[in-house]
Amino acid sequence: MSGTRGRSHPDRLSEAASSVPGVITTLAVHGYRSLRDLVVPLGGLTVVTGANGSGKSSLYQAFRLLSDASSGGLVSALAEAGGLSSVLWAGPETISRAMRSGGVPVQGTSSRHRPVSLMLGFATEEFSYLVDVGLPTPSQSLFARDPELKRELVWDGPVLRPAATLLNRLRGTVKVRAERGWQTVMEDLGPRESVLTTLSDPRGYPELSFVRSAVSSWRFHDHIRTDRHAPARQPQIGTWAPVLDHDGRNLAAAVETVRESAWASVLDATIADAFDGTTLEVTASEGLFFLSLRQPGMLRPMGASELSDGTLRYVALATALLSPRPPSLLVLNEPETSLHPQLTQPLARLITEAARRTQIVVVTHSAALVAAIGEAAPEALQHELVKELGETHVGDQGLLSRPTWDWGSR
Repeated sequence: MSGTRGRSHPDRLSEAASSVPGVITTLAVHGYRSLRDLVVPLGGLTVVTGANGSGKSSLYQAFRLLSDASSGGLVSALAEAGGLSSVLWAGPETISRAMRSGGVPVQGTSSRHRPVSLMLGFATEEFSYLVDVGLPTPSQSLFARDPELKRELVWDGPVLRPAATLLNRLRGTVKVRAERGWQTVMEDLGPRESVLTTLSDPRGYPELSFVRSAVSSWRFHDHIRTDRHAPARQPQIGTWAPVLDHDGRNLAAAVETVRESAWASVLDATIADAFDGTTLEVTASEGLFFLSLRQPGMLRPMGASELSDGTLRYVALATALLSPRPPSLLVLNEPETSLHPQLTQPLARLITEAARRTQIVVVTHSAALVAAIGEAAPEALQHELVKELGETHVGDQGLLSRPTWDWGSR
């Protein structure tokens, strides 16, 4: 379609599409593992904690699934997790007051009010997005177990309203709001394809461009390898690396990239703060980069292969958090893993420093890290997840503190 078609809010769309993606104010999840219907408010820095099994990992994975939608990998990610049936909420469609009080056992009913679905969404002050994944249409195809994208919505602002809806994808049909009402732009979108990857013209679909640029820049760090065979311990090809690989394999190059940026002094101060005057060194030989740490009192630097798991992990976290190309959202899952308790305070200071440049969500079970971040950044949001009758809730969240969210209907 031409980029000149009419819009309800053309000036705002064009301005927002060319701006920096806004802060995610709300994450909403429906029907995913223990997250039957969870709506979580987010700030510039948000800390999510809770007991083991409370749903923290599922919340973290919900962010990743939304990111997969922007790259066309949502269906394959669900398939790798065992298929839609393996990740759906396993409890009843609704949990009555009598069930919660123990007056009657938790049980399902013979009829459903809504289709079986897994829904994910997020809101910003500019634009919001929702994706609804459902069971496949029965067929003889060998891919008949693949889940399908049934519905996608993009709307103006943080609250879904009919007048604010800008794009409505229902199965294969995609409609966008034009100057004189709805206009159909596709009728054959595949059930495994997202509008975020299919409608890629930023001039014709500026609101989609905004959503896609926001989500595609999200970064995740939950598996930085520190074992003795970890790639981060080996010499690495030295090329400019503003983004640390998810497993840390380009750590030496990423460290040097930060050291040759405006954030060099912050990285140096961060490492010295954590390890009592230690400095980072990167040397090059025949195109390979070698990372080492020089500690006070030591006659030679310690190579990456000699570092403890905790030291290597902290260096990797510092490098990721101080990237010269920060993402719009950085999600850290249990960053305290393998770190000595003495690194809790430096890690909290590092996270709060990085939160000045990018939105950060920290998922952790460390009460010490939660307290340290709260001390360093009193304005940070803190949520404790609790589980009741198999369902994850935000502790102490009531009707007034739960963000407004409407899933709509198919």
